[in-house]
Amino acid sequence: MLLVKSKYKIAKRLGAGVFEKTQTPKFALAESRSPKKFRGGRGGGGDYGRQLLEKQRVRFTYGLSEKQLSNYAHAAFEQANPSAALHKELEMRADNAVYRAGLASTRRAARQIVSHGHITVNGTRITTPSYRLKKGDVIAVREGSRSSALFASITEKMKEGEVRTSSWVTLDPDLLRAEVTAEPAFSAGETGLDYATVFEFYSR
Repeated sequence: MLLVKSKYKIAKRLGAGVFEKTQTPKFALAESRSPKKFRGGRGGGGDYGRQLLEKQRVRFTYGLSEKQLSNYAHAAFEQANPSAALHKELEMRADNAVYRAGLASTRRAARQIVSHGHITVNGTRITTPSYRLKKGDVIAVREGSRSSALFASITEKMKEGEVRTSSWVTLDPDLLRAEVTAEPAFSAGETGLDYATVFEFYSR
């Protein structure tokens, strides 16, 4: 599992979007009051610094190790539309789908839920957060985990509109199950991530 020492420190460098925890008015206010520093770290202000920053932004957003992101990027680069291919691979990870379905409040929480064996895919228990889903797959909370406090308030939160959902995965909160009804569409404006710059980094 990716260990993060200081979410706030990293988010100040990479942007609030890398962690759900920092996407709050409180963080935005603190950031606006902080002295503005160049975001680029040791990479400097040139192309390398820009590429490194974007690579780190994608890595921390999805909670990936360096090796995982590198493997995803190199495989996607062989496709007709590399950015769309990379986005699809990242979104279709089991941990991300659990988060997108609303079964977890953050990707980090979703990663723990999957790795602890609380989730099944098409009736089979999984413990690998990077498990690759496909259209038509059904994600569900394992029978023995449904009484866990982790999932106790999902139905109420859905009714109150507090659960974040996605257009390509549909949640039934009463059954604690979700179906992948489509493949995630890629839009650079919506993701807020510049995958093309990530490919530049790995093609150096």
